[in-house]
Amino acid sequence: MATKFKVGEWVEVRSKEEILRTLDEKGCIDGMPFMPEMLQYCGQRFQVYKSAHKTCDYSTPYPFYLRRLENTVHLQTRCDGSAHDGCQAGCLLYWKEDWLKATGKTAVPTIQRSANGNSAGALKCSEKSLHDLVKINTATDPEPIYVCQITEVPRATTALNWWDVRQYVQDWLSGNVPFSRLITSLIYSSYYHLTNAGFKVGKPMRWLYDHVGPFLGTTKFPRTPGRIPVGQPTPTSNLGLQPGELVRVKSHDDILNTVAADNKNRGMFWDAELVPYCGGTYKVAKRVTKLIGEQTRKMVEMKTACIILENVVCRARYSDCRMQCPKEMYPYWREVWLERVGPAPAASDSANKEDGMVASEIGANL
Repeated sequence: MATKFKVGEWVEVRSKEEILRTLDEKGCIDGMPFMPEMLQYCGQRFQVYKSAHKTCDYSTPYPFYLRRLENTVHLQTRCDGSAHDGCQAGCLLYWKEDWLKATGKTAVPTIQRSANGNSAGALKCSEKSLHDLVKINTATDPEPIYVCQITEVPRATTALNWWDVRQYVQDWLSGNVPFSRLITSLIYSSYYHLTNAGFKVGKPMRWLYDHVGPFLGTTKFPRTPGRIPVGQPTPTSNLGLQPGELVRVKSHDDILNTVAADNKNRGMFWDAELVPYCGGTYKVAKRVTKLIGEQTRKMVEMKTACIILENVVCRARYSDCRMQCPKEMYPYWREVWLERVGPAPAASDSANKEDGMVASEIGANL
């Protein structure tokens, strides 16, 4: 499970020609595609951001959300969707180690062999092929099927059981998370499962968490159901937020008044991973209207534009069966969960700002 490159180490993305020689006829290494959006990073240097030894996948049935990857890391690079008809998911890119080289004295000047065992120079994929492979059109379906790193996770990974302790050791050894976070995650997970042991135990334990947690620097119990009965309409808000504006995330209590008991607001899930951001002030990054669905592999059009916030990502702190996932998806925010800080921009200014790329969990967030 260990990767050659460690978190914080400087690496250089290999040249386009070198990378093309590592790819099979489908533009992949071990099932993971190199996408056209990644070409812009060739020759650039980055620090390794995370070890991508595991990832989550929502096309996989519960409880097997976690998947194991080999020889893969994350850099602080995200997909801009330019080759995928403007998908706005903004996913953190996966980089196979064959596409990178260390900088400094240990740098390897050329690739000796590809990940598929082919000799260097045996070109099976061209730049044109990379673009041709991103979309599959069929005579029986007017909607194209898209191929990207996220849609191919099931084919580029193997199943990883959440109870496999080795993954958490690797989370720490790789530098993905500090040891203290592993301990607090273990405490929370144990506490959470005890609250589900029965009503007599669960209710007082959740009450205790709500009242003691804030004094210990934690949130209130993150998996509290919404207060609107399922089937009744949930409130909406149209603030017309634009990139660059400052917003404040409403309190956890206020947001629970906007979601149903299944924690949904008009189909969008209010997730426990969003709770730590309650009360914080952040800058609007983008508005999102469409993205490629992990399960359908088709473009999904949002009925109502949603918001992503700068530097606000899923940290996998409370997520059952995907704890410590380094994927760092962008959470979606309904505007009813936010409040503007400062005056609204002039109408003319808003009209000149275009919607752009974003992303997050895509399960039922429509």
